[in-house]
Amino acid sequence: MSLKTLQGKLLASLLIGLAVMIVIGLVSDAREVARDLGSFQWALMPLILGLTLLNYLLRWAKWEYYLRFLRCGDGVSSFDSGLIFTSGMVMAVTPGKLGEVFKSYLLRRVNGTAVSRSAPIVLAERLTDGLAMLLLMGLGLTLYPPARPVFALLVVGTLVGILILQQRTWSLGLIAFIGRLPMGERIAPRLATIYESTIQLLDWRVLLIATLISVVSWGFECLAFYYVLVGLGVEGTWLLLLQATFIFAASTLFGLVSFLPGGLGVSEVTSVGLLVALVGVSVATATTATLLIRFGTLWFGVLLGILALAWFGRRYPAHDHEASVGSVA
Repeated sequence: MSLKTLQGKLLASLLIGLAVMIVIGLVSDAREVARDLGSFQWALMPLILGLTLLNYLLRWAKWEYYLRFLRCGDGVSSFDSGLIFTSGMVMAVTPGKLGEVFKSYLLRRVNGTAVSRSAPIVLAERLTDGLAMLLLMGLGLTLYPPARPVFALLVVGTLVGILILQQRTWSLGLIAFIGRLPMGERIAPRLATIYESTIQLLDWRVLLIATLISVVSWGFECLAFYYVLVGLGVEGTWLLLLQATFIFAASTLFGLVSFLPGGLGVSEVTSVGLLVALVGVSVATATTATLLIRFGTLWFGVLLGILALAWFGRRYPAHDHEASVGSVA
């Protein structure tokens, strides 16, 4: 993928996101949404963005933990690591955020680490984010019993997937089989490298530490959603905090597993529907709250990613042979 192609995909995702917001706003009565935006306590926005920044800071700490654990961080300062992590947020609007493997290409530019060595970090990040969302969602399952079967399915599916990946004999056997296929001898060594990194990151101790970091980091964004609702006039109570946590976690998780770019459409519709059903606000207020939290989390992160990527490009300008980031060597 060339950098020009990356810019095109990002622009397309931005347009899709804008279209989703417009459609939801029109369906729920744009005039009422505009009125709610006008009455929102904008003095709370710095707090909301500050809580989002705490989420990013802790997720960067998790990236650093993984980077050092795999010994991929040689010659990478904490500042450059932060730039790489933040730059990766421009890919938050890719399916399942897996486009954040872009961070591995940036890492290679800094210290030459093979993409196949560090790319599993992105998979581990998404896995532990998903586990954290499940735990946060689980706090409020009593609020919405219809979500229990989906919750159970996601938990079982995740655990089974982890256990399967941890079966080294099966996985290496599959890689060896691929190596015997036409052109497989070129792919198999890279798959083996990817698997060795993955299996290290799926160690139960590493998984536990990273998941705990994720629970705390995403908990800050659940708190940000709570303050969005308070800013729209909903009475701030412990029940509202529990509802906000459940709704934000569920909508984010469903958007993640939908594999749509940034969960666009799925996260918004889930959030609006659950706000109406559980908190009892109007569709317009639910829409306004959803638009505000998506700006304060998803699009705020993408904006920071664009700025960080520009900064990184100045520090580490691409050479002619690095103009394309398509190789995974």
